[in-house]
Amino acid sequence: MATLASLKNSASLQTLLGKAFRSERLLCAHYSKSTKTLKKAGQKDIVLVEAVRTPFLQSGTQYKNLMPHDLQREAYKALLKRTGLDPADAGYVIGGIVIQEVKTSNIAREAAMGAGIPDSVPAHTVTMACISSNQAITTGIGYINSGMVDNFIAGGTEFMSDVPIRHSRKMRAIMLQSTKAKTTGQKLALFSKVLNPSVWNPELPAVAEFSTNEVMGHSADRLAAAFEVSRQEQDDFAFRSHSLAKKAQDEGLLDDVIPVKVPGVDETVDKDNGIRPTPLEKMASLKAAFIKPHGTVTAANSSFLTDGASACLVMTEEKAKRLGYKPLAYLRNFTYTAMDPKDQLLLGPARSMPKVLDQAGLELKDIDVFEFHEAFAGQILANLKALDSDWFAQNEMNRPAKYGAPDLSKFNLWGGSLSIGHPFAATGVRLVQTAAKRLRKEDGQFGVVAACAAGGLGHAMVVERYPE
Repeated sequence: MATLASLKNSASLQTLLGKAFRSERLLCAHYSKSTKTLKKAGQKDIVLVEAVRTPFLQSGTQYKNLMPHDLQREAYKALLKRTGLDPADAGYVIGGIVIQEVKTSNIAREAAMGAGIPDSVPAHTVTMACISSNQAITTGIGYINSGMVDNFIAGGTEFMSDVPIRHSRKMRAIMLQSTKAKTTGQKLALFSKVLNPSVWNPELPAVAEFSTNEVMGHSADRLAAAFEVSRQEQDDFAFRSHSLAKKAQDEGLLDDVIPVKVPGVDETVDKDNGIRPTPLEKMASLKAAFIKPHGTVTAANSSFLTDGASACLVMTEEKAKRLGYKPLAYLRNFTYTAMDPKDQLLLGPARSMPKVLDQAGLELKDIDVFEFHEAFAGQILANLKALDSDWFAQNEMNRPAKYGAPDLSKFNLWGGSLSIGHPFAATGVRLVQTAAKRLRKEDGQFGVVAACAAGGLGHAMVVERYPE
C-alpha cells in the first residue's frame, strides 16, 4: 500500500486521493440510495459475478456446422473456467433460445451437462424472443428471492446457420398416416398423395409475428415513418454503432468474448465478425430491404442474422463474498411490458424504461449508462423520439408530459446489436454485462438495460455498480 512518504509528487497524491474520494462517494451513494430506495422489503442483494459470450458471428460463417447446444455449452464451460466455480455448486441453470432445435428442446439442460455441470443440478429453457436471456436472468432472481437457491447460471443461444425447416403440414400428415397403413391399398393411397407436388413445399421459419404475419422489418419501417425518422438518421446511427464497436473491440473492452475452437477445422474464433464501419456513401446506395422501393430500413441499418451464445453467474452478495468473488454489479429493479404487436411492436424500451425507473425511485438524470438493444437503427431512434414526445406520453403512457430521451453521450458507447450482432436469446446477457463494465470504466453508479422483443414485448432493468 502506498504511503504519503512514498509518493513522489503531488500529482500522485491527487490521483490517490481522487480514487479514494470516488470510492467514498460511490459507497455513500450505495448506502443512501440503493439500500433505502432500490432494494425492496423481502428482496436480497443480488449480484452479477461474471458474464461471458462466444464471439457473435454472422450466420453461415465459422459456426455453420455446429448445433445450438454446442455454442451454449462453450459459454457455460468458459463461465465456469473464468469464475472457478465448482460445477456442483451451481444452484440452477436457465437458458434461453428462440428458434429451437427439436432434438435438444431443453437446451439449457443438454448444454449444462455437456459443460460438466452435474446432472443433479436442475436446468430449464425459456423463450421470450429477443429478451429470452433477460427472462432467464430475472427468473433466476425470483428463485433467489424465494429462497430456493442462492446462485444460478443464466444465458441464451441462437443458431441461425441451421434453422429447422419442416415438411408441409400435408406431408407431415401423410408421414404420420404411413405408420398406420397396413394394407397394400392403404399404402398406395398414401403414395398417390405424395405424388402431388404441393405437399413437398417446405415450411421455412421467418422472423415474423404469428398474430399479424408481418415481418419485423416491415414494423421497423412503419415505426420509423410514424416517428419521422429519416433514412439519413438511420444510416448515421448504424455507422455510429459500428464505429463505436470497432473502437471498443480494438481497445480490448469487449473482454466478455471467449475464444471458441471450432471442431473439425483448425481454427479458433476469438472476436465478433460483423463489426464493419461502412462508409456512409456506400450505405446510402443500398436499396430498401422490406418495404420496396420507398422504405428506409436496409441491410446496413438493421441487425444481421447471428450465431452465438452467452452465460452469466448471478448469486446473493452474501454468497459472492463467502466465495471470494468481486462482483461486477448489483441487479436491481426490472420490469416487463406488453403492447400492440402490430403498430407498437418495437417500442419496448420507450414503455419499459420509465416504468422501471419509477419503480426504482430514480430519474433520467440519475442514469450514467444506457444499454438498449438495437434491432434496427430506425427502431432505436423511434424509441428515443417516443420518449421525447408529449403526445406519446399522454396518449400511450398515461403520463402528463414526455419522460425524456437518454443522452447519446451515455448511450451504447461500445456499439450494439447492429454492429456486434444479435443472436436473439443471447443478447440480454451481453447488455447487462456491458452496462456493468461500462459503469466501472466510466465511474458511474446506475445503468439501465432496455430491449424490445417480438410479440410486442419489452424489458428494462436497473444495474448498479458494485463498490470497488
